[in-house]
Amino acid sequence: MSDDAKAPSGPDFTAGVALASLDDGALLQGHVGNDAVLLARRKEEFFAVGALCSHYHGPLADGIMVGDTVRCPWHHACFSLRTGEAMRAPAFDALPRWRVERQGDHVFVRQKIAASKPTPSESERRAWPESIVIVGGGAAGFAAAEMLRRRGYDRPVTLLSADADPPCDRPNLSKDYLAGTAQEAWIPLKSPKFYANRSIDLRLGTRVGAIDARNRRVTLGDGKTVDYGALLLATGAEPVQLALPGADGMPVFYLRTLADSRAIIAAAAGAKRAVVVGASFIGLEVAASLRARKLEVHVVAPATRPLEHVMGPEIGDAVRRLHEKNGVVFHLGETVAKIEGKTAHLSGGSTLAADFVVVGIGVRPATALAEAAGLATDKGVVVDAHLATSAPGIYAVGDIARWPDPQTGERIRIEHWVVAERQGQLAARNMLGAGERFDDVPFFWSQHYDMTINYVGHAARWDAIDIDGDIAANDASVTFRQAGRAAAVATIFRDRASLKAEAAMQQRAGVR
Repeated sequence: MSDDAKAPSGPDFTAGVALASLDDGALLQGHVGNDAVLLARRKEEFFAVGALCSHYHGPLADGIMVGDTVRCPWHHACFSLRTGEAMRAPAFDALPRWRVERQGDHVFVRQKIAASKPTPSESERRAWPESIVIVGGGAAGFAAAEMLRRRGYDRPVTLLSADADPPCDRPNLSKDYLAGTAQEAWIPLKSPKFYANRSIDLRLGTRVGAIDARNRRVTLGDGKTVDYGALLLATGAEPVQLALPGADGMPVFYLRTLADSRAIIAAAAGAKRAVVVGASFIGLEVAASLRARKLEVHVVAPATRPLEHVMGPEIGDAVRRLHEKNGVVFHLGETVAKIEGKTAHLSGGSTLAADFVVVGIGVRPATALAEAAGLATDKGVVVDAHLATSAPGIYAVGDIARWPDPQTGERIRIEHWVVAERQGQLAARNMLGAGERFDDVPFFWSQHYDMTINYVGHAARWDAIDIDGDIAANDASVTFRQAGRAAAVATIFRDRASLKAEAAMQQRAGVR
């Protein structure tokens, strides 16, 4: 890369910026020396923070300001403009800050401000549990452990994970990593030093056998026990298994962990053809990734069009056309009846030659531990607005949690990565006495070749779909309405529209 390519963009903030060029709500990217800096104005206040999101380095100047926060256009991370703190996942690391000085009709940014750490009061500390155990090493479990230490909690934190690998960037397992465009070094959320430096006792390959809610004790699979002051259940979900007669003759994979993704990559290395069972987000992302590896890919699913139950017929048809344009062959309205050797027999009577099969037909919440412990369950673990379960001192988050949603007034359970992380963060704060309600608007993204779909809200059903723009041209906003209310909005390369829809939903429900 040339020196010119490395040069920071935008105005030099040390030379000053005219007030007249900064309207209320302005987000301007510039630089201080070689540091990319975002200058923001909120009424008569000015803030200067790092210009790039600490998640995937999205340009924050392309985002929006809500109150005294800035939201990333790519994956909706939220940062405080006052402190730089990453307030909402998927970002965890704070933004650097600079001092802003107003002189006459100009503002200047020159001096970097040292990061500050929280200083809990003695009264807060007295209310803290003596120890916290987290069951589950996925998005929610990691986010909770990170938040506990960020808030200054200095008592034992034990993170029990059944996975062999540390908490990882799970969305990438079906996207760039599986496609071969992301290095494995990028996949862990943090390095081993992170856990060691923060005294987080991360125990990998550790299964929990039972929870004694009365005595506040967890029994591990090997019979050892761990006592807790507060417990967080973040056990996630398990892939729905497909009964395939004859499957012993061909490799059949499910994708949930880094080990699963590694196994599919290894199988693809010497393969020519693959069958993907399921036209869900995971199934289609796997199909796109295998096409990137030059495999012949056939998708088999009982649905009449992909993604229709979540995204509606218009996006479903557009996604299908995009996959077909990239060489994927669909067999819709069918299932895999059996496997014989290297041949998959479909329910309609046709056959497909394949070297391996990937099954992506959904997941089920892993609620067995909670049920055995006597916690209230109903298609998931029932929690209140604070994410507390029916047992004192136990919280549940992520794929297993069913919580009261202020947007719909219904109790919902959502299997989204960002939702799991944000619930883990809030539960951690509540275990320390914050008393916050979970009111975030659900968000997720899905990637298909050159199409990225952002989705905010939750539309389990709708009676009207409004389309603005051209889905096929990768420029559209699709609003799912129920009784006239925008229940969810899907956008394709309209990042600000997605952020504004999210903010409008929060405002409508009267949430923060």
